[in-house]
Amino acid sequence: MNILEKAADVTCNARRDNYGHPLDNHGCTADMWVAYIAKRFGVDLQLTALDVCYMMILLKVSRLAHDPTHEDNWVDIAGYARNAEMIYDEIMAMKENDDAP
Repeated sequence: MNILEKAADVTCNARRDNYGHPLDNHGCTADMWVAYIAKRFGVDLQLTALDVCYMMILLKVSRLAHDPTHEDNWVDIAGYARNAEMIYDEIMAMKENDDAP
C-alpha cells in the first residue's frame, strides 16, 4: 500500500470512526488553540478547522527536516491534506444549503 492509499484508509476509516468528521474534530482543536493563545498571550485570533490541517502539515514538515525517510510523516501529511479536502467539501455543501459555519 502506498502513502496515499494509507492516508485514505486512515482518514476514511479508523480515524473517522474514532473522531468524527474532520470539520468537527479539527474545529474543536481550532477552538482550543484559540483559547490557549488568548489566555497565554492575550492575542485574539480566529482559527478554523482548515488552519488546523495546514499547521499540522507544517508540524510534519518540521519533523521531516529531522528525518525525511520517516514514512509516517508523509502519510500524515497526505492525511491532513485529505482532511482539508473533506472540510472544504463539507463547507461548500453547507453553503449550498445555507448552513455554512
